[in-house]
Amino acid sequence: MSNFASGKKAKAISDRSGMAFPYREMLKEWNGSFVHQSEFETKHPQIEMKVHKPDRQSLQNARSDREETAAPILLPLNGLKTSNSGTSVITVTEPSHGRSSSDTVRFYDAASFDGITAININRSAGYTITKVDDNTYTFTVATDTATTGNLRGGGGRVYAGPTTITA
Repeated sequence: MSNFASGKKAKAISDRSGMAFPYREMLKEWNGSFVHQSEFETKHPQIEMKVHKPDRQSLQNARSDREETAAPILLPLNGLKTSNSGTSVITVTEPSHGRSSSDTVRFYDAASFDGITAININRSAGYTITKVDDNTYTFTVATDTATTGNLRGGGGRVYAGPTTITA
């Protein structure tokens, strides 16, 4: 009794449409429905559960975070201003500079103004500053000529930064 008929003349009723089809053209779907091959639908990939491994907790070749090197900051347009006439004190406007008195600051790309040469402002040793407030500080520059006083200058591409820049 283990032998079944071949079904070459048999008909079967589709579970999906209820229509009769040749038995040999019927297929069983993933959900157990017995349907004709024209009605057959494969299992949707989103129904399959994918096994996800847990996230890894550490890196194999971890490196500690590094401290960024100091970079020059672009000053506002004509951010340098001479003080009273005949003095060589320059007031620098640098918003939220975060500097302290006795820090050394070097200026880059400053133009000559009020009798002070660009070479003198942009000297590589920089200048020791005196903090006035959070947005301004002063420094004294050596000059041979008397300044007019209360003049803004330096140009539009003046940078203030560390005395040395490492790449």
